[in-house]
Amino acid sequence: MSLDDGGVPADPRDGREPAPRTDAPAAPARTPHKDAPAPAGPAAAADAGSAPRRGRPRTEGVEQAVFAAAITLLEDGIPLADLSIEKIARGAGVGKATIYRRWPGKEELFVDLLRSVEPPDPELPGASVRDDLVTLLESLRRRGLAKRTSALLHNVFSQMRSYPRLWDAYHDTVVEPRRRMGLDVLRRGVETGEIRADLDLELVNDLFVGPLLLRTVIRPGAALDPGLPEEVVDAVLAGVRPTA
Repeated sequence: MSLDDGGVPADPRDGREPAPRTDAPAAPARTPHKDAPAPAGPAAAADAGSAPRRGRPRTEGVEQAVFAAAITLLEDGIPLADLSIEKIARGAGVGKATIYRRWPGKEELFVDLLRSVEPPDPELPGASVRDDLVTLLESLRRRGLAKRTSALLHNVFSQMRSYPRLWDAYHDTVVEPRRRMGLDVLRRGVETGEIRADLDLELVNDLFVGPLLLRTVIRPGAALDPGLPEEVVDAVLAGVRPTA
């Protein structure tokens, strides 16, 4: 018996085609015509996920969905230790890979979440050192009020101390940049002669922000009235101005 080109034994009968192979591989799937309608349902989602993308997708909607899912889980009483990326992704209706493309881990995600529910960093007017300091302290006052009225912020901040990585990430990306902003204003005050040059500016900065932090953290029931930033700035400036 001879073999044909396909490796199938030829049928010895008169010129008839060889019997088809029952173990032949399945025919390849047909490629849809370019004008054919796109598939719907899960298949479409799979195709969309595997298709090449041009540039970075818009992330605002995804981030808001992720933040909303995390907030909902926290408000439901789930502690930070049990709040996994998988749970957040499920609540947001996205895949875990979508979250990991935006945040390396849970710590970074929560730092951005806390930033999103706080007032934005202030834009300093730059007219005078006094005005800039008042603007900075007003920002702290508003943040203090936000922490008082937000059960989410109170809950998260009370737990953050138990997670050094999360606290360090929050300190490095939120607290420290604001502190540097205040120190820059004080250095300008030394250059313009509004603040004495012989003072430790780290200490001077603590004198300005300390009353606001004390009333926010240590005395959470103390008054945070609208005029407090001006009172603090004027009182501290009176002690740190150059003497005649």
